[in-house]
Amino acid sequence: MVVITLLALACLSVLLYMWKQACENNVRMHEVTATGHGEPVQLFFISDTHARKISKKMIESIPGKVDAVIIGGDFVDRRTSQQTLLKNIRLLKTLGPVYFVWGNNDMEIDEQLLRKLFSQHNVTLLENEVVQIGKQQDFYLSAVTFSPGKENIKRALATCNLEKTAFIAHNPDLFEKVHRQFKPLVSIGGHLHGGQIRLGKWGIQPHGYFKKVGNRYELVSNGYGTTLLPLRLGAKPECHIIQINFE
Repeated sequence: MVVITLLALACLSVLLYMWKQACENNVRMHEVTATGHGEPVQLFFISDTHARKISKKMIESIPGKVDAVIIGGDFVDRRTSQQTLLKNIRLLKTLGPVYFVWGNNDMEIDEQLLRKLFSQHNVTLLENEVVQIGKQQDFYLSAVTFSPGKENIKRALATCNLEKTAFIAHNPDLFEKVHRQFKPLVSIGGHLHGGQIRLGKWGIQPHGYFKKVGNRYELVSNGYGTTLLPLRLGAKPECHIIQINFE
């Protein structure tokens, strides 16, 4: 009986630790160097929020405004209440103009309702297209939907200056296909949750990362929320500030 009780307490302790890790608010800072002149461009990236409420304290801790707030997909799923959705939108809008990229779970609620709410709150949908941002220099956001197809990838990237482009795809598995033809300055994705629950180096998906590859950069986020159970281990939740410096 004592052994069973100790095992039960040990399991409970592990679950509490995993729940606590899933509730963390980590903001990662990254710097990217681009060719050009002028003030830096700052991007805020958050993905895979799912049903989690974004921390107001975390958002308020981010200094100043950013040039673009990028929601990298899976902003909602079937568990997300409209109240949580609206609260999260309003918080992100305090940082700067908001852009949304479709993920696979976003379609689990009424698509037309989601589009209507985004329109009412001035959230720009990026659907296989490119937009220009930045105050003093030309900088571009290019994004594709979850399963874009070859023509939509071309449509999203063929017309922009790739040396000044942040490319966003919810699923980073697209990066390899995209980079065969196009070399955007920075490629950003989520979707994989870093495996969400890892045992050391082992996980069902690779851990998130930020790295430089030649003259370009890649960022794959662990995401902010969770799927299924609100538990994490070895793949902490995160969102990101990406500063583009011009030289």
